[in-house]
Amino acid sequence: MQEANAPLDDGTPGFGIYIHWPFCLSKCPYCDFNSHVDRKVDEARFVDAIITELRHNRELTGPRPVTSIFFGGGTPSLLTPQSVERLLIATHNLWPMTNHVEISMEANPTSVETAYLQGYRAAGVTRLSLGVQALRDEDLRFLGRLHTVGEALQAVKLARETFPRISFDLIYARPAQTAQDWKQELEEAISYAADHLSLYQLTIEPGTPFEKLHHAGALIPPDPEAAATLYDVTQDVCGNAGLDAYEVSNHARTTDACRHNLTYWRYGDYVGVGPGAHGRITLNGQKRATETLLMPTEWLTQVEKLGHGRTRFDPVAGEVQADEMMMMGLRLSEGVSLSRFQTLRGQSISSDKLTHLQQDGFLTRKEDRLIATPKGRMVLNGVLKELLS
Repeated sequence: MQEANAPLDDGTPGFGIYIHWPFCLSKCPYCDFNSHVDRKVDEARFVDAIITELRHNRELTGPRPVTSIFFGGGTPSLLTPQSVERLLIATHNLWPMTNHVEISMEANPTSVETAYLQGYRAAGVTRLSLGVQALRDEDLRFLGRLHTVGEALQAVKLARETFPRISFDLIYARPAQTAQDWKQELEEAISYAADHLSLYQLTIEPGTPFEKLHHAGALIPPDPEAAATLYDVTQDVCGNAGLDAYEVSNHARTTDACRHNLTYWRYGDYVGVGPGAHGRITLNGQKRATETLLMPTEWLTQVEKLGHGRTRFDPVAGEVQADEMMMMGLRLSEGVSLSRFQTLRGQSISSDKLTHLQQDGFLTRKEDRLIATPKGRMVLNGVLKELLS
């Protein structure tokens, strides 16, 4: 256990619990997450099944101290506060909690969901992440969102008054969005006293309605040069406001990085429960990749029959672990431990590759840590391809 006054982030990967609630009121046209529109969900039955799956995972992991719990989706803020409380009580009864354990929940700022916020806080949620996505009503409609800017700002205000820590998401590089438009919108967002902002460039994901519109020529996102300019605006505006990019798309004040997501990016262990949840857990010195059934009804049936909805429980080879760690860790401003990479992969990265990427301004080194520069972050996939080939 941490000491009572220990910091939330002690620099270690930590151990997290991810709970996936797959249901939404509607499917956003840009979204490729495992989410499903179902207005007749048997909430109590699904919550019972998640608790069953939590118990199964506890039998695997043993009593590891939990640093974070994260409710994601889908739309977990469609859960009643009573169900959230049941899930948190179950998790607390299964694993020991570190002091200052972070308990995050994603929520949409519709009036229906905002009505639950105080109940979530009473249930134990300590950090709320609001899916605002835009501060322009016409863009919210374009993105398929069900809330207005007014509802979003009301939700942010109530969240600020209710939770110790809040964050909200925005999507930029929207069609026809100019650098000046984005600068004004981002400055407005920061003025609402967010501790943390997740700022994502709009991407056209396979199988989404936006992909169909894009192929038909009806949706034209900014070209790469314009998108790069918008990225630069993001870094400048957030940096000037003290919200540094601790990860490629995430900006926070010094002590307000998302502890749960740091577990992913630092390549720590986490349990994933619920339909379509992924996990990485180390058992007897062997890291394993876990996945569960995507379709909620199929997952529910299997959990009630077998005690889990798992479809994958595969050992992850050391070389694969090293590559996964590098792909996740280079997203962070703190970078990646080269010695940890070498231990996992069984060999070091070619010094010629490192020298070349450093001389070209894509990477830098700080003692044992390899860090992507701002230039390198903009083309991170290409940097990783060269590093790991």
